[in-house]
Amino acid sequence: MADQAKLEKAKLLELDDGGQPVEGSTVQVQFNPETLKVSYANQVVPPNNTGATDTRGTSATQFVGTGTTKLSVQLWFDVTSTLDTEQSETDVRKLTKKVVAFITPKPSASDKTQNVPPAVRFLWGTFQFDGIMDSLDESLEFFSPEGRPLRASITLSLSQQKIAFAIPEGGAPAGKPGASILGTQPLVQVQAGANLQNLASQLGKGADWQSIASANGIENPRLIAPGQLIDMNVNAPTGK
Repeated sequence: MADQAKLEKAKLLELDDGGQPVEGSTVQVQFNPETLKVSYANQVVPPNNTGATDTRGTSATQFVGTGTTKLSVQLWFDVTSTLDTEQSETDVRKLTKKVVAFITPKPSASDKTQNVPPAVRFLWGTFQFDGIMDSLDESLEFFSPEGRPLRASITLSLSQQKIAFAIPEGGAPAGKPGASILGTQPLVQVQAGANLQNLASQLGKGADWQSIASANGIENPRLIAPGQLIDMNVNAPTGK
């Protein structure tokens, strides 16, 4: 009989300021999720002249903020499961606390007096999403006679400050030359007090800061939130 194909497990891992995985931060899920939900949103407002009739209809709606892409996923943990023979925990919270760590702010690498949430990568086979964990809900589903929680579900949400579609370019398989999957380009995490012009200059992209701001939906390059992830892999368009 042929060997059964190995089941690829989804993972969560912390990223450093350069968008690279932090050693020892990987948390493998116990059960792969059934679905992944990717949402796209723009910040828009109605026109100012709300008291008058506007013949332009919805075309007058104005884009006022950063576009975002959000990943929502539900994960299950169960210490009574027989699928994981190495599992010996008797309280499911000892497993879920590893995921809760990804939403917990930590001292900034550049300013220890400032706490920022870590950048997080969700990785499952060829699907990859880099962002900040902006929400997490934990539900304890099953208890032992002694009152220990044995089963839990975690619903988490990751966000990145750009609109990105998770499909390889040019039809190339994910992970192959020419492929571009959501979140595969390293993102830079903003530290407290930083501004976009300085970040761009440090990476040798000082002349491209306006294109970078536009691509990331940043209206004020001098006022960017600590912890925000920015795609710096943008070049100014060349004239023909």
